Amino acid sequence: MRESILTIPVHEVFEPKEGCPICRMRDTVEQHICEYIMGAAMMEPDVRMETNEQGFCLTHFEMLLQQNNRLSLGLMLNSYLENARHNIFEKKSIFFSKNAKSKKSAEIECSCFVCGKVNWGIDHMLETVFTMYVKDGRFRNLFNAQEFICVPHYNLLGAKAEEKLQKADLANFRKDLDKLVEEYVKQLNSDVNDFCNSFDYRNAGSLHKPEMEHVRTSVERSVEFLTGRKPRTK
Repeated sequence: MRESILTIPVHEVFEPKEGCPICRMRDTVEQHICEYIMGAAMMEPDVRMETNEQGFCLTHFEMLLQQNNRLSLGLMLNSYLENARHNIFEKKSIFFSKNAKSKKSAEIECSCFVCGKVNWGIDHMLETVFTMYVKDGRFRNLFNAQEFICVPHYNLLGAKAEEKLQKADLANFRKDLDKLVEEYVKQLNSDVNDFCNSFDYRNAGSLHKPEMEHVRTSVERSVEFLTGRKPRTK
């Protein structure tokens, strides 16, 4: 299959063969979106209207804070809070009951501008992933050479494959996807078990041997596998 503007970004996230490739895909899209909205787009009326309505989740608030542009974030928060005040918390109308206020308030926890854009971007990239899997044997080998697929993206790929692939291709894809996850979770379970056993007095000092790196990191790797996010440690 010839490389194109659509296939190159997919190859880039699958080439490292380390961690979950869909996590890398998400991280790349997230970074672009966060840089975009913290730059000139922050003052674009259409973007500000959307951020005023949708806000951000904790994960993406933290990513925006890491952009080191607190003024841009402050300006967005100022208009977002003003919108929330007038349209939810201070709104007075015979058509806006207490139940309506509670419902609108609850939406704040479930709405995020960045999540929406990232999901849209990933959906379009996954269409290319499925096309490449079916038409490009080299990419299929690359897919099967991945270290693992995390649980959230295992579920996402399974659901999207149902929509995008024909029956025969779907069966092959699910077989390859399941194999990736099954092999990794088996090894991960073994590593965590060894980690726990290393605290037995009979194994004192074994955890700090160079060859035990995969065991020392097994707890963090388990969190990443189960959640699709690297945990923040000290």
